[in-house]
Amino acid sequence: MSTPTEIYTDVQLAVGRSFEQVRRARNLGIIYLILAGVAAWVFTGHQGSATFNLDGGRSFGVAATPLAWIVAGTLAVLGGIQLARGLGRWQSAALAAAAVVFVFSLLAWAAAPRSFAFVGMLSQSITFSTPLIFGALAGIMCERSGVVNIAIEGMLLNGAFTSALVGSVTTFWVGVVAAMITSALFAWLLAWLAIRFKVDQVIIGFFINFFVAGLTAFLDNRVLSSNPGYNGVDTLKPLKVPLLHKIPILGPVLFTQTIFVYTAFALVAFLAWAFRSTRWGLRTRAVGEHPKAADTLGVNVNRMRYRNVIAAGAIAGFGGSWFTANVGRFREDITDGRGFIALAVVIVGRWSPVGALSGALVFGFFDALKDKLGFLKTGIPGEFIGMTPYIATIVVVAGFAGRTRAPKASGQPYESQ
Repeated sequence: MSTPTEIYTDVQLAVGRSFEQVRRARNLGIIYLILAGVAAWVFTGHQGSATFNLDGGRSFGVAATPLAWIVAGTLAVLGGIQLARGLGRWQSAALAAAAVVFVFSLLAWAAAPRSFAFVGMLSQSITFSTPLIFGALAGIMCERSGVVNIAIEGMLLNGAFTSALVGSVTTFWVGVVAAMITSALFAWLLAWLAIRFKVDQVIIGFFINFFVAGLTAFLDNRVLSSNPGYNGVDTLKPLKVPLLHKIPILGPVLFTQTIFVYTAFALVAFLAWAFRSTRWGLRTRAVGEHPKAADTLGVNVNRMRYRNVIAAGAIAGFGGSWFTANVGRFREDITDGRGFIALAVVIVGRWSPVGALSGALVFGFFDALKDKLGFLKTGIPGEFIGMTPYIATIVVVAGFAGRTRAPKASGQPYESQ
């Protein structure tokens, strides 16, 4: 006799949906119901209103318990619809909206009956997303060229260490340049082993990650700890964009940031344009999708891959120096796995600079949420709060990875004919 799950699957397949679509719809429906249960069971536990402080002394209040019941009911309905017939082309939009209302209810529950700086949290989200943007852009440049770069974590970590060491004995921006150069050298090593000797690119990436992690930990313990003068740079102060920083809410969030944030956004815009509108972008996409066709048309596939991977390493090195600029010094494992989250951002962003920006902002928000939950003293153990960005990584990738497609030649060595 068939089980309810088998009957559900047979019915859905009968109406013309693939097995993958059926499984995804079922999983999302279960997730909606779980979130509805959490909202009804947990988020109704705090009485009173949470006050969300905006800029200029403005604020708004939200009654935590009524909101939780509304959110629980909405999520339960979405879960039922998702299990019954799916949401079709509205599935992604519904998932994004559900995530927003669930997180908003979480914030209301955590803050009630107190207040917190909501605009400050949004600004912090932009700040925390910055190294993820640089790491993701480095990954996109490599994979669009046909090279898998698992070594983003190591390149970010190298950038943080080198910018701290060199910046301490010279100036910070000299340290940043040094960070870009040394991370570009690691990227060259990746390209050289992958292209010249056709070594497995994933193995090379993990080798670089472990090597940089071990080397920086050793030098931190043996050199920087005993010589504090080699580990101290001035933190960067936010720069206000004239006129734009006065825009309500958006001004403090987007236009009162450091040079790293502005550079990240500018680089996203430049690469989005370059991939679509320049000869370099066309050739990069060609060697990542159809290297043999590109070679036939006169494009030097391996040279293009070398150049892009090395440039990607420099971008990751610049992103790594953000960590030093943010705290003023280097510490062991300062990147805290952000390079691996950047890989998830590449997938969620569908190998697109603009998509990567969106994904990085989501993960940056959860990073800021982690800090805010710790500050509000919700009673949740700190270990679980610290897991927030990584849980978000798993959930988001599980929700979107199945619908993405990597460049066809990504990870495949090419031998010129």
